[in-house]
Amino acid sequence: MITSTGNARVKQLIQWQKKRKARDKDGVFLVEGLRMFVEAPRENVRELYVSESFYQNQEEKLQLDEWKAKLEILSDHVFDHVSDTMTPQGVLLVMEQRKYTLEEMLSNGRGQEEPLLMVLDNLQDPGNLGTILRAGEAAGVTGVILSRDCVDIYNPKVIRSTMGSIYRMPFVYVDQLPEVVSMLSGSGIRTYAAHLDGKNSYEKENYKKGTAFLIGNEGNGLRKETADAADIYVRIPMCGKVESLNAAIASSVLMFEAARQRRE
Repeated sequence: MITSTGNARVKQLIQWQKKRKARDKDGVFLVEGLRMFVEAPRENVRELYVSESFYQNQEEKLQLDEWKAKLEILSDHVFDHVSDTMTPQGVLLVMEQRKYTLEEMLSNGRGQEEPLLMVLDNLQDPGNLGTILRAGEAAGVTGVILSRDCVDIYNPKVIRSTMGSIYRMPFVYVDQLPEVVSMLSGSGIRTYAAHLDGKNSYEKENYKKGTAFLIGNEGNGLRKETADAADIYVRIPMCGKVESLNAAIASSVLMFEAARQRRE
């Protein structure tokens, strides 16, 4: 059992929690909580850390002895030191990062007839990104494409917001988002920019064929070059004096409209 916050493995965990560069260098990300532990693809788990009290209470129920090769017990105060949450649940996993390609997304590995993609331009809020992944899985989204300057998908706050969808949602970061949008159009995928200048209301469009929704930065929306690459601008009609919606909410409105149409 590790009882010191000065332990080298503890210091490494903190580096992975706090620094994207450290995570990417070692090809890992961290997840916390019982649900994330239960849903984790076992083949992608590199290390498992539990608090002393968690081990005492859950050892038999969760068959922790089966994890001995990857398991390390931390004293409760050391686990609290490592944890990124206010109320640690006592279980933390070091996971191997997943690698996806655009080609995999276009081939639609989730088994739907047509791709349904989210294209995110300079999204910065971790909660928004995590919620888009979670809602996207529920709506049948087949992949998420992110500009290189989006928030890190392995940021601990993103991970928590996904509620496990990080394990199952394909994603890829790209350097030239407008070029990728044009490529999608050339591949037969209709691209829709969520935009205040949209002439067509979103529910008037047909999303039963290959579809990609473009969502922009929380404060500034889509960059002009990204929006210009889209096939069409769409808007979400709103009442009152509200001018725009939160990026995750706008994404959910669009994704679930596509899901509704595809169920018909």
